[in-house]
Amino acid sequence: MEQTKILLVEDDATIATALSYALEQEGFSVVWVKNVKEASVYTGKSEISLYILDVLLPDGTGYDICKRIKKFCDSPVLFLTACDEEANIVMGLDIGADDYIVKPFRVRELISRIRSVLRRYRKQAPEVLSEYIFGNIRVSLADGKIFKRGREIHLSALEYKLLLYLIRNKGIIVTREQLLTHIFDIAGEYVNDNTLTVYMKRLREKLEEDPVNPQLIRTVRGIGYLLGGEHV
Repeated sequence: MEQTKILLVEDDATIATALSYALEQEGFSVVWVKNVKEASVYTGKSEISLYILDVLLPDGTGYDICKRIKKFCDSPVLFLTACDEEANIVMGLDIGADDYIVKPFRVRELISRIRSVLRRYRKQAPEVLSEYIFGNIRVSLADGKIFKRGREIHLSALEYKLLLYLIRNKGIIVTREQLLTHIFDIAGEYVNDNTLTVYMKRLREKLEEDPVNPQLIRTVRGIGYLLGGEHV
């Protein structure tokens, strides 16, 4: 069974090492980063099931990361911090955090809260579909075939992977940075911003009725792309 992946953002190496070990012993997969900049690489990625954020970081705050996460996806967020004042707790919850755990903490309690949050989100999660239909396009996820107006069309491996990434984030703005990271993950080589533009152009030429005025994969100016929903 695939492990649940947690992103831990904590600048204290002692806490991060101990917590990562405890979580891994419970069957979780942990990615540890130390600051806002490093966390931005993983923000909104579909592979991350839950985020644990320290509030005070060397180059910003966990609040900044949480706002960005909630802007692009609906993954659960837990704050792990020494700030126990009510105003700080309320601020974290108001911007979308699911729980707020004050240091020093008991590891067993933290793990229990993590499992509780994950159970709640999984109950809310939509059923996984075997096919996806948008506009005149039908994507058969079982065999990887794509049809436009009933006729099969062919995508390159990278074009198909990009389309799947957009499908899995339907209705959510996906940044160019996220897509570039995703291309790197599947291609294993550096891909620059211009290359991404070329791939998106090819995708639109194959999927859109009018690639010059795309309606399926929309551009969100200055941010990235959106599959489905209204143009922002």
